[in-house]
Amino acid sequence: MAPAAASGGSSLPSGFSVFATFPDLLFVFEFIFGGLVWILIASSLVPIPLIQGWVMFVSVFCFVATTALLVLYIIGAHGGETSWITLDAAYQCVAALFYLSASVLEALATISMQDGFIYKHYRENIAAVVEVVIKQPDLS
Repeated sequence: MAPAAASGGSSLPSGFSVFATFPDLLFVFEFIFGGLVWILIASSLVPIPLIQGWVMFVSVFCFVATTALLVLYIIGAHGGETSWITLDAAYQCVAALFYLSASVLEALATISMQDGFIYKHYRENIAAVVEVVIKQPDLS
């Protein structure tokens, strides 16, 4: 997560310095877009409840995990250990896989509801699919 630690720099950022380094600043965008995904998925009408359940689980899980990691970085729970870079990279990979699966399932549900549903619901689902695809975390 923090290139300074990976390249032999001093330490991982903590406190409000988390918002001063580029990779760590992406937590804020993950937090904002994660909330938007959560709202869009909750308001979209998906005819298959199992698909909406998985997509909602992914959005809530990733939103909560991102928030927890952000808070842990801010309070300095990492103690300067670089193993947190591995933890963060592993979480980002899992989140990317989850969001990819969620966007494919949401797109499938949206395509299946093209006929016979109100156009407003169709557009909401398209927005949810696009937002899930945009929300995929940065793996750098």
